[in-house]
Amino acid sequence: MKKAILILILFFSISSFAQVKGTVTDSKGKPIAFANIYVKDTYISTTSNEQGKYELNIKIPGTYVILYKYLGYKTEKKVVEFDKVAVSLDATLQEEEIQLQDVAISNKVNPAIEIIKNAIASKKVNTKKTDKYNADFYSRGIFRVKNLPKTILGQKLDFFDEMIDSTRSGILYLSETVSKITFQKPDKMKETIIASKVSGRDNGFSFNNAADVNYDFYENYLDFNTKVVSPIADNAFNYYKYKFDGSFVDENNKIIDKIKVIAKRDSEPVMEGYIYIVDDSWAIYAVDLTIKGSQMGNPAINKLVIQQSFSYNNTNKIWAKNTQTFDFEAGIFGINISGRFTYVYSNFDFPEKLEKKTFTNEVLKFEANANKKEDTFWNTIRPVPLTIEESTDYLKKDVLQTKKKSKTYLDSIDTKRNKFRVFDVISGYNYSNSYKKWNINYDGLLSNTSFNTVQGWKFHSGISYTKREEEKRTFTRISSNIEFGLAEKKLRATGSYVHKFNSVNNATLSINAGSSVAQFNSNNPISNTINTFSSLLFKNNFMKLYEKNFVSANFGRELVNGLNMNFNLDYSERKPLWNTTDQSITKTDDVYSSNNPILPDDFSTPAFEKHNLMKANVVAVIKFGQHYWTRPDGKFNIGNDSYPTVSLGYEKTFSATDKKYEYSLLKFRIQQLAALGNKGNTKINISGGQFINGENIAFVDYKHFNGNQTHIGSADSYTNQFNNLPYYSASTNTKYFETHIEHNDQGFIMNKIPLLNKLQSQLVLGFHNLAIPDRKPYQEYTIGLDNLGFGKAKLFRLDYVRSYQNGYQGDAIIFGLKFLNVLE
Repeated sequence: MKKAILILILFFSISSFAQVKGTVTDSKGKPIAFANIYVKDTYISTTSNEQGKYELNIKIPGTYVILYKYLGYKTEKKVVEFDKVAVSLDATLQEEEIQLQDVAISNKVNPAIEIIKNAIASKKVNTKKTDKYNADFYSRGIFRVKNLPKTILGQKLDFFDEMIDSTRSGILYLSETVSKITFQKPDKMKETIIASKVSGRDNGFSFNNAADVNYDFYENYLDFNTKVVSPIADNAFNYYKYKFDGSFVDENNKIIDKIKVIAKRDSEPVMEGYIYIVDDSWAIYAVDLTIKGSQMGNPAINKLVIQQSFSYNNTNKIWAKNTQTFDFEAGIFGINISGRFTYVYSNFDFPEKLEKKTFTNEVLKFEANANKKEDTFWNTIRPVPLTIEESTDYLKKDVLQTKKKSKTYLDSIDTKRNKFRVFDVISGYNYSNSYKKWNINYDGLLSNTSFNTVQGWKFHSGISYTKREEEKRTFTRISSNIEFGLAEKKLRATGSYVHKFNSVNNATLSINAGSSVAQFNSNNPISNTINTFSSLLFKNNFMKLYEKNFVSANFGRELVNGLNMNFNLDYSERKPLWNTTDQSITKTDDVYSSNNPILPDDFSTPAFEKHNLMKANVVAVIKFGQHYWTRPDGKFNIGNDSYPTVSLGYEKTFSATDKKYEYSLLKFRIQQLAALGNKGNTKINISGGQFINGENIAFVDYKHFNGNQTHIGSADSYTNQFNNLPYYSASTNTKYFETHIEHNDQGFIMNKIPLLNKLQSQLVLGFHNLAIPDRKPYQEYTIGLDNLGFGKAKLFRLDYVRSYQNGYQGDAIIFGLKFLNVLE
């Protein structure tokens, strides 16, 4: 009985409120998924679902000609009288008869070449017709998993257990959005989300949006993480070969040419498949193209298939994209995921011009209660009917969500997860109260264990309490940490309080106090993990440390869009520290350098005298042209690579033990990521500063530069460090100017070199310059390969560095470990 009721619910949920509905099949009665259905000479359109079912929402009574189109099949035409009563209208599509023109028989002439040349030459004319428009937009995304493993690298994978079936297969993610969009070439988009729905989540905020999937094949490149070359790009013949597969006549008596797109080099960011071109106008009729994950710099994806279909309006003579689908297959570590995103564009309006204030930095917003729409609303507005599988998933996860939000369920989960085990004393432990949204986390005695010459083996532990407001995306955290140096025989402790007030301007306050061991360079250029191995294996003592007993307060927030301010006030006592151990694994006879970064061979002179002072810091970060999304739960800032990010800072010390420690520092930083089409990306990081009254300040307060004598790199360090500069050799208390420039070709060069293209790597060229008074400029030139690894695990990078200062100074090899930040 329950099963029968469920079937009835599903039937009415996918059948009610339809205006014109039906099924699209082929001549054998097999459903045709994602056929294009639209009203002739209008932009009222939809697409069929995976079962061939469709719904077409017509609001005004009248007589309409409905067209059914799918690549490889003849367009079917149906006439319907509509008077606001639901109409059932099925369509059967016959296979298209592709005709080869006589010219295609010649061995000397390839008609595809001429067709593609005409399409390229006509891009400006064709794209101008749709360079600005208003439209309705619908998006649906679904992720499926098949044979999900129970464990990965020894860790249980039970998060999705209640979503999948006994074969560990099922839907992991299902979401929909309905929105209104306004677009103007090349990339201006304004989107208002009318309705948003995510299966199993009552906040319903889907990140599906029109701007992220606005793939225009009239443009030279399509942004799929890397710049993929369009089959009708200006330089397309450098990347593709073409084959004429014939032509057919569409419902408007227009000849459609079917062109097979073939990659010249499989290793490059290119596609393969078919592009359909309208003869005479040379507009795009449809695309059906495939790209591999390795070709777009994402090896976790096996392949992605993009299909687009355009419809013609005899009234305004415009071909407009009305449907787009992405099918993908991905897999890594035994997890195999497939999915599809379906996009429907309808009700186009092509104005002569748009109002000047149409586009602002707010590129997307949600209408009030967009995530709270009832099923009755969705059934009237959804252009693509749900499949039985999708409807079942919504019902199943709605029930599951209600269950998961109940106190009984959450308490039972917590009881299981909060179970304490003896090993947790050293590995760590987390206690949660999921219903009240708080948790206590304990860092085990062995967490972050490391070695340095001042403390010897350092053991760290900590405990924190966190209370979250998930709807507002805010939190409060109170924490305390202790560390003990085994050789130093000293215990230190710190405590902190952090509160995030809101997610609109991200106002956050933190208060910290305690005693700690800190690096002279506050950027911490040497990680604990790398220093441990460097010291114990090679007897290097690069990490220079001092003791800081302090109390500090920090407040940051966004003042206006794109302008963030951060205020920090710190009172501290600084003490010099000394080496307490000579322990190592291999070089037992060698001696570590001293803990004095100025005099590494002097074991009796401290780097500075003990003193106290107050330090204030004010930093303004300006992100020009910053775009953002507005949701009921906050503001989401979106970067704008067209403009640089500028940081301006002022640092002032006062109330010092001795006036000589008091100084001012003015500083700036400019960062820019410049995209050069399919030729790669260039990162630029320029900074400088000027000390005032800094002649006698403590070495702690000097400007220190990020060197890298360990010759190990991490993912985010390359444009913020010098790869062959001793850590404290250039520290200054006067003025400085440093430049870091790095270009990653994203495979543009490497993909063209035989044999090396098998690596699917990226060529990286770098330049680094440091200028300070009374010293010749220090320069580094680097060349390297990024995206190295095994199979889909591209976790490594390798660079050769050559440094100059008044002539050649030295060279080095840098081994990059992209996972290094995760270990810290």
